[in-house]
Amino acid sequence: MIPLRNFKRFFYKALKQPAYASGVFFKRIMASFYHRFGRGRSAMPESITLFLTYCCNLRCKMCGQWGQAGVTKKQGQDAFGNELSTEQFKSIIDDISIFKPNITLFGGEPLLYPGCIDIIKYIKQKGMHCLMITNGSLLEDFAEGIVYSGLDELNVSLDGGRQLHDEIRGMPGLFDRINNGLEKINFLKETKHKTGPLINLQCTITKFNYQHLAQMTEVARQFRADSLTFHNLIFLSQEIIDKQRGFDRLLDCSSLDWEGFVFEPGIDPKILLEQRRQILSKKYDFHLDFYPNFSCRELEDYYSNPCYIPAAGECRCLSPWLVAYIFPDGEVRPCLNLSYSFGNVQKERFLKIWNNSKATRFRNILKVNKIFPGCVRCTELYRY
Repeated sequence: MIPLRNFKRFFYKALKQPAYASGVFFKRIMASFYHRFGRGRSAMPESITLFLTYCCNLRCKMCGQWGQAGVTKKQGQDAFGNELSTEQFKSIIDDISIFKPNITLFGGEPLLYPGCIDIIKYIKQKGMHCLMITNGSLLEDFAEGIVYSGLDELNVSLDGGRQLHDEIRGMPGLFDRINNGLEKINFLKETKHKTGPLINLQCTITKFNYQHLAQMTEVARQFRADSLTFHNLIFLSQEIIDKQRGFDRLLDCSSLDWEGFVFEPGIDPKILLEQRRQILSKKYDFHLDFYPNFSCRELEDYYSNPCYIPAAGECRCLSPWLVAYIFPDGEVRPCLNLSYSFGNVQKERFLKIWNNSKATRFRNILKVNKIFPGCVRCTELYRY
């Protein structure tokens, strides 16, 4: 369902996009029912993330894929399988359009995929909500395509003001490129009388920026953003990874991708709490929130306690009843960081994969255990 801590966030969505919010609410009721009574089966998912490509043109310091500890970076060319073609993605969209999930386009950097804009257009032609997550480096080049495609939401990752953002992202001039791109998008929205896409800024809290988060409120104003979300950092210990490997053996899969998040956070929660207090004490002309929306005690425990366990009400993962991830090679996974696959859309239709024996087995094992060790700081755990 919708946790109470996320109600403000959901209410904002309902005001901006009422049809989208009502669909989400209904699908979460259905997912809760199937979680309880479905014996591993589920209603069709609320949302599907299409990973268009693993490729990225940045090497952001904190990224679990391409950052300093990133798994994809370590694997090099071995991480790249054959990417699905635009026509194959369109075939998937035809298949899933029957039940109208919300679609997220992700990567890597999705705008590096040659058919990205065509895929957005096709999703919108089929009447589905579409969101794209981007590092913003290519927005100026694709501004017209983004606005004219009908994209509903544009989530842009940012870390702070000009100097701080460029330093963290490892690309001088990146902040200005994002600024130019968003200016062009806002100009086109106004001149063509379009309401979309909504511009959502996403700031991951890291040791590099957590003492300077207030910069982002000025950035959001400058970029005329509709919303700004501060995301608490995902990180794990080697002890957690070692525990996770026991479940890897049970599921006959790998949690290698989680290893990109094994590091010390380097964040003093008391300083972060003061930063949060100051930011939340002011009013803004855009929606602002921290996610997950922890209490002071929870936030301190989250960053300080090596044995951290989520609050009782959130100590179960509902995501595999609600979300599917389709990777560049066509594998359909229930989790971003486990290699466990329900099947491959190059071999079988998504509609047959979603509730097959591998899917029901995974959900049943997860339901018994509530969460796996690697789940403790996963953002999906706090969403539903």
